[in-house]
Amino acid sequence: MNRFLYVLFFSLCTILSFAQPSDKQKQLEEQKAQIQKEIASFRALLNTEKKKEKSVLAEIAEQKARIRLSERLISTTAKQKRLLEDDIYLTQLQINKLNRELKVLKDDYAKMIVKSYKSRNDQSRIMFVLSSQNFLQAYKRIQYMKQYAGFRKMQGDEIQEKQETLSVAKTKLESSKAQKEKVLKESEEEKALLVNQKAEQEKLVKSIQKDKKKYMADISKKQKESNAIDKEIKKIIAEAIAAANKKNAAKTGTKSSGSAKFDLTPEGKIVAANFKANKGKLPWPVEKGYVYSRFGVHPHPVYSNLKIENSGVEIATEPGSVARAVFEGEVFQIQVMKGTNRKILYIQHGDFITIYQNLESVIVREGDKVTTKQNLGRIQTDASGKAVLKFLVMQNVTTLNPEDWLYNM
Repeated sequence: MNRFLYVLFFSLCTILSFAQPSDKQKQLEEQKAQIQKEIASFRALLNTEKKKEKSVLAEIAEQKARIRLSERLISTTAKQKRLLEDDIYLTQLQINKLNRELKVLKDDYAKMIVKSYKSRNDQSRIMFVLSSQNFLQAYKRIQYMKQYAGFRKMQGDEIQEKQETLSVAKTKLESSKAQKEKVLKESEEEKALLVNQKAEQEKLVKSIQKDKKKYMADISKKQKESNAIDKEIKKIIAEAIAAANKKNAAKTGTKSSGSAKFDLTPEGKIVAANFKANKGKLPWPVEKGYVYSRFGVHPHPVYSNLKIENSGVEIATEPGSVARAVFEGEVFQIQVMKGTNRKILYIQHGDFITIYQNLESVIVREGDKVTTKQNLGRIQTDASGKAVLKFLVMQNVTTLNPEDWLYNM
């Protein structure tokens, strides 16, 4: 019985290990699908922008974004390849082990069948029982013959189970090998594209070297404008925190803490906890698009001594596209940029705030409750035909990296 349970447990574990796909492999597939979706959006946007006049700096930024996508795709396929190679190696070891065990089982079973054949005569079985010295011995011999027959059946079942497991393993091995070939082909194709993209970028970079001072001045100006907007955003949030805390203090009859953080109500704490629990799972603030500029401090793609600081993530999308809420919350501010028609939308999620910058129009109002993926407003389209949404995530007045919060970014 113990042997039977062991065999059953081993067989089930082996079958499950072959049947269930690797979680890591599945995760890499999802990441690759997202990158390929971004690349498709890039190509679609590139086709719509061909007839539009673009600056060289905008073209370089686009090439930089495309190169980054290619490098991410190559890196992901390389990880897939390593996982598949490990999987192929372990599966082959398992097949070898199963073949050895199957051979032993078949040899044992063959010997048992031969022995059984020699003693197949019913008379010899009866004589075996009748020759017993007493009733107890006769009973034990009958039980032995039953157990012997049962053991033969169990061995036959074990051989069949191992053959089925072996068949599953061989199918899995062939599938992994085919998948590895596919991944290798995709990687080689993307590497060839990357070489071409880098060559094109070098040409564009050379074309603006003669006007270096002019371009550097333009870049510095835009960076100052961006920094000024970031400063204004933090000021607005700080004022909103002070007003909210003062209002809560008046309701409860307590003194305002004067803290730079929201004094959350029990309901606000639940919303904040739910938002935090969805870190890395939030939907993108646009339906389609690609990352045009990443979060953080980066060297400029042309002038490496010039640093570009981005407080959020910029996502390029199709003209006419709308921004959508990444999580349920409440609209607490709609800011109109001075001297422009551009708007910035602030949505509160407890002590977390998501900010949608560069909106042409807004279809929600202050105080509105919004749901996940609800449309918020149309993104402004620039002269080149590109709509770029700048998306920020903040906790109180602390700027967070949106790429850590959005799914597969």
